[in-house]
Amino acid sequence: MNALLDRISIDPAICGGKPCIKGTRLWVALILDFLADGMTEVELLSEYPQLAHLDVMAAIAYGAEMSRERILPVPLERVA
Repeated sequence: MNALLDRISIDPAICGGKPCIKGTRLWVALILDFLADGMTEVELLSEYPQLAHLDVMAAIAYGAEMSRERILPVPLERVA
């Protein structure tokens, strides 16, 4: 996973320090949002040709690593 995370850049001078794919201004969060909204990897790579498959995997790996560090409240589903 470390090799994937090496594809992520955090630079205060680029996008306000938000995690981006190295060499781009594409936020990791944007990639994850698109995937979560149902965009396929093929659609994502077509829309953003500067991305590679490993960049998408790096965004997912970064999201997974961040979920180990911080817990976000998620509303519980009520069972009827």
